[in-house]
Amino acid sequence: MISTVNLDLLRRYADHQQFQAIVDYCSECDLAAHPELLPLLGLAQCHLGMGALLEQTLAMIGRVRLTLDSAARTDLAALHIARGELLDAQQILSEVLAEDSAHGMALARLAQCHFLQGDEVTAFELANRAVEQLPQRLPLQLFVIRLGLSLGHLSDLQSRLDTVLGALLAHQPELPDFLYAQYREQGIGQQLMLWIKAGEWARAEDWLELREKDLPETEFLSWVGLCAGVLAEVDDHASATDLLKKYTGDYPESLALTLQLAELLRLQGLAGQAVQMLRRHIQREPGSIALRTKLVDICAHQYAALAREHAEKALELAESDTETPQLHRLQALDALAMVERNEGHFARSLELYTQVLNEAPDFLPSLQGLGQQYLQQGDIDRAVECFERVKKLDPVKGYSALINARQFPDDDATLEKLEQAANRPSLEGSVRTGILFQLAAAWEKKKDYARAFDCATRANKASGRFLAYSPEQHRNDCARIRYCFGPELYKHRPECGVDSTLPVYVVGMPRSGTTLVEQILSGHSSIHGAGELGVIPQLIAGINRWERHTGSGRRYPDCVDDLTPYVTEGFANRVLEELRECEPSASHIVDKLPHNFEHIGLIKFLFPNARIISVRRDPRDIAVSNYFTDYQAKHGGMGFAYDLTAIGEQLADHNLLMHHWHSVFPGEILEVQYEDLIEDLEGNARRMLDYIGVEWEEEVLAFNELDRPVKTASVWQVRQPLYKTSKAKWERYKAYLGPLIKGTNARIEPDPIKDVITLPEPGLLTGGVDAYRDDRLDDAELSFKKMLHHIPDHASANFMLGLVYARKGYLSDGVSLMEKGFKRCPWKKEWRDDLVQAYELLGDTERAEEIRAKPVRRPAGPSQAGDMMPDVKSSTADSGNAIGAGKYV
Repeated sequence: MISTVNLDLLRRYADHQQFQAIVDYCSECDLAAHPELLPLLGLAQCHLGMGALLEQTLAMIGRVRLTLDSAARTDLAALHIARGELLDAQQILSEVLAEDSAHGMALARLAQCHFLQGDEVTAFELANRAVEQLPQRLPLQLFVIRLGLSLGHLSDLQSRLDTVLGALLAHQPELPDFLYAQYREQGIGQQLMLWIKAGEWARAEDWLELREKDLPETEFLSWVGLCAGVLAEVDDHASATDLLKKYTGDYPESLALTLQLAELLRLQGLAGQAVQMLRRHIQREPGSIALRTKLVDICAHQYAALAREHAEKALELAESDTETPQLHRLQALDALAMVERNEGHFARSLELYTQVLNEAPDFLPSLQGLGQQYLQQGDIDRAVECFERVKKLDPVKGYSALINARQFPDDDATLEKLEQAANRPSLEGSVRTGILFQLAAAWEKKKDYARAFDCATRANKASGRFLAYSPEQHRNDCARIRYCFGPELYKHRPECGVDSTLPVYVVGMPRSGTTLVEQILSGHSSIHGAGELGVIPQLIAGINRWERHTGSGRRYPDCVDDLTPYVTEGFANRVLEELRECEPSASHIVDKLPHNFEHIGLIKFLFPNARIISVRRDPRDIAVSNYFTDYQAKHGGMGFAYDLTAIGEQLADHNLLMHHWHSVFPGEILEVQYEDLIEDLEGNARRMLDYIGVEWEEEVLAFNELDRPVKTASVWQVRQPLYKTSKAKWERYKAYLGPLIKGTNARIEPDPIKDVITLPEPGLLTGGVDAYRDDRLDDAELSFKKMLHHIPDHASANFMLGLVYARKGYLSDGVSLMEKGFKRCPWKKEWRDDLVQAYELLGDTERAEEIRAKPVRRPAGPSQAGDMMPDVKSSTADSGNAIGAGKYV
């Protein structure tokens, strides 16, 4: 039995994480005579997982706690920290510091408590005070440097780090090997971080290049990942991306770098690049569940079919191998649950989420996903219950989700902590925009409008770095739409479209009230609200793909003059098919994609009798609402919403475009004013139902009680009874709206339209191809020549006219035209084969072999574009041995 104890030795053991040595030492001591050992023993037992013995020690501590001196109570605080009992630790440390405000270890451990609670500012202040008392403690010095790096307090960190690294070398003999390696790793990481945060990325880059051959591959790649993460934190995402692309190329088997690069690309709005990269890696590692679930996470909202394919495969892989780690299996289940939720299969997603949470009740992604599903379905109470559980596991994510469900924290202190979290750098950059948007809503709720607007402004500014939105391009696009969809188009194309009244389009600026209007209409027994459908944008993508396929050099909307009655009927019927799939029994299906206001001309081209409801609202309220909404729009058409001037310009573009549509379709579009709607719900509901052509039903007034999912930014509002507080909301922020007024009132002066070609008749290309297939070569020649008269560089018209000439015996002239067409579309294998055949008929075998040797690659383009195209096999401009066969194949 040891009669005297060496507490300094035991505390050094604790510093060196030699916990078994503490247990062994204490086993030889009289603990009743030396109660000051108990906190250190408990700390060791906690770290070693000795649960039963720890409970006995805690009971002993409870009996002697009041007799412990300040040093032993500080040790006891360390035990509470290890057990996650931060409030108990803070209480003890506050008592110690009340007795001795310069108690170094108490200051250090109180700093640790604040750090673990997310309060880095207070932690940094306390840790600096602790260092003044304990300047030789390496872990404390490293902790201060870590906090200084995180907070951006860089002024004296290099000298501190130099001192620490020097001391580390001096103390190496007395440190356990694992602890020396741990401190060395922290020091290297902090040096790399300091170089990058001080703007000396070149020094860190040189260090990586010099150490690549000396360090173990795993360690070296970990430093690459760290550097990429810090570069992103200082908003140098370009350098971070370049670095990761370089080393994922050199080390393609590195899963960690691949996943980091995928996430970095996603955060920059480059989801397409991330998807393509992950698909390449999956081809090399088809059994990787982690790669597949990451792919699902990135593409779930944009590429639904691809997401489902990889989610199902990930789960298949997880369930077919009994050795699959539990985490990977949970991730696969969660990925498939997200896919099912996005597609509206809520029973199936609930089943999957429940399976995950029964197995792992604290699995955060599934708790968040299930809460979001409940929110979409209007079950606010269950959503809040999920988010409260999230809050216990991750306070920042939990509070953000609760704010999104309009459950606001009561105290300012919580919001202050959230703001600290928002300013904590991450892969997203120097600020976390999602948290800032939630804070804007929370401060608005507390009527602190200055802070609310400041948070929204910082969030929008940070998001704007990744957006490629161009107000000038949008203005030019709108001018082009007005030009192409003028009254003359409909006068000269009277037979286009179908007579169906199934589609109802609710359009308007985002946040104008389109969701409310759709929700009211959906209360009618004959009307189904389908939400924001992508049918019309998909159709336009298909039209553009067809124009690329033919090599016309044109795109939507310029090419609408080439749509024949046959093609428009095919388009319309495909749209109707998709709408009927939403609800086969409904007489009317509502598509409320707001930006369909840009495509009213195409909608009326397809459906002359379509009902279109345009929702208008005070533009200032629209602007403020958009400015405060986190659309996470690092892609797509919502980029305008992150800048007040751009919002104002978009409002002006919308207003002019709606004026145009009313002039082209007088009396055919119903205008609904949001402010009038909330003042007189029944009167305006009757107007809308009369316009659609259905009988009145009282149920439409209970719109907030509908059992239907809502996926838009209005997910919370539509579950509430009609409220009027959203009227004139802009007045709270009128002092900040100068840029909005400037953008709205500026003259609309798009670039002159010089290159739009108007064809006198549609279908010249397809008509010529049909004539060619029927061996009516003169008719085909005339049709192709008409097309080339208007579009001289049209690839398909040139190539097909070349085939006509070749068939008529003018082989040399034909080859010249075929060459011209193929040069514009070198990916067309059939054209290449025909051109090779033509060269051989001319006796130019050298040229034939040269062309044959060139690889044929498809042009890059949306993988799912063109799905809305009608059957074009009978009118395609791909030939395929058309000369030798004497016919079109």
